[in-house]
Amino acid sequence: MADETPAAGRLLSTEPVDVDEIGRWDLEADVVVVGLGASGACAALGATEIGADVLVLEASGGAGGTSAMSGGLIYLGGGTPIQQACGFEDTAEDMFAFLMAACGPGADEAKVRLYCDESVDHYHWLVGRGVPFKAGFYPEPGLEPPTDDALVYSGGEDAHPFDQIARPAPRGHKPQKRHAAGGFLMERLAEAVAATDARVAPDARVQRLVLDGARVVGLVARQGGHDVAVQARRGVVLCAGGFVHSDEMVARHTPLVATCSLRLGNDFDDGTGIRMAQSIGAAVMRMDAAECAVPMTPPRSLVAGILVNGQGQRFINEDTYYGRVGQEVLLRQEGEAYLIVDEALYEVTRAGLQASWVCETVEELEAEIGLPAGSLVSTFDLYQRHAADGADPLFKKSGEFVRPLVPPLGAYDLRVANPAAFYATFTLGGLSTTVDGEVLTVDGAPIPGLFAAGRTTSGIAAGGYVSGISLGDGTFFGRRAGRAAAGGSS
Repeated sequence: MADETPAAGRLLSTEPVDVDEIGRWDLEADVVVVGLGASGACAALGATEIGADVLVLEASGGAGGTSAMSGGLIYLGGGTPIQQACGFEDTAEDMFAFLMAACGPGADEAKVRLYCDESVDHYHWLVGRGVPFKAGFYPEPGLEPPTDDALVYSGGEDAHPFDQIARPAPRGHKPQKRHAAGGFLMERLAEAVAATDARVAPDARVQRLVLDGARVVGLVARQGGHDVAVQARRGVVLCAGGFVHSDEMVARHTPLVATCSLRLGNDFDDGTGIRMAQSIGAAVMRMDAAECAVPMTPPRSLVAGILVNGQGQRFINEDTYYGRVGQEVLLRQEGEAYLIVDEALYEVTRAGLQASWVCETVEELEAEIGLPAGSLVSTFDLYQRHAADGADPLFKKSGEFVRPLVPPLGAYDLRVANPAAFYATFTLGGLSTTVDGEVLTVDGAPIPGLFAAGRTTSGIAAGGYVSGISLGDGTFFGRRAGRAAAGGSS
């Protein structure tokens, strides 16, 4: 096979190779896993658990992927030992009801149901692979705790409308490390993989699948400047990340992502795994979906202010999950939002955001921001009237955060175009898969020999998102995909 180098600005070809074109196999294994992030590590572990010979191909120099860059939260519930030790009751049914609402519209019911029913077992499986959790609850929701405590509210479970859909319970579980724990999580998972017979080939960038008729029997990777043919006797598992760093795919599927200040992912989140499968007829789902978080909190006390859009109107309850706020601003508010607070509330946020305008009156603030005449004044007056009674009938913010604001007033500039607002985004769309990671065709039939997990797939998060569901989804369904590829039951 000839060496290939992509032309500048062009995507490298992912067209499949017929097995007859392979002169010899350079490497062989029962199961070949593409990518050594959280989903790939768990796929390797799942396959080795039932005795498969496993080879992991990693595009970079070692384990980690985007998972190592994350805060490390894993969404787990249904009554984990950590939840119980911290005094929180939870059930699989409450977890299911919440995730179906928060991760919709169009959340995959079969995946969500299985994930919730087996969440406690998955917690124990992770602990058994060397991932520790400390029984401690951190009260500031959203971001991962700066302490080594495990438990935190990470998806707006205790805010409207979700507090009316299911009994609230914190389900964000962070491995026992202070501050961000993604790197620590990957260290432990990589150590677990190293303790098995699985082999890891670094600096191997996968390009094409190899077909024997309709069946995937291997792949071609680029390593050391040469093409390497790799045979997969039982199956290939694609855990190659999403496509947030492919300008061409972002422009085609979810162009608003390109307007955000921070794309979360490593350089190999370029959609190659998705396109490889598409080239042999795989279906994709929700390619327009993306998460977009704006860390306007912590501190959570700031949600006692009011969020307004470019028309000076409120559009959401301020105490909800900040990822939900970010999605709303990016996708439905034309990228424009401002958080109005008074002097008693004002603080520089944990992300370093400060007020851009400070005025003695709401009229002056409206003019300084450049909002339509009378718009913010009307919104403010209506909010003040209800807040005097501790009520928010329009958006149902918790009474804990409802009180009249006392001028002078300040406003944080939360426009997507403001780099200081720190909009962090990544893609949610990907390959259509079964609960066992089988990649499906556009007709809904499994492609023999091909499996996928993690952000290469369309997982639990459909339209909405909660912090921790990427690592939860990736580790849980990665393990199942590895077992299925090896020929075992999950």
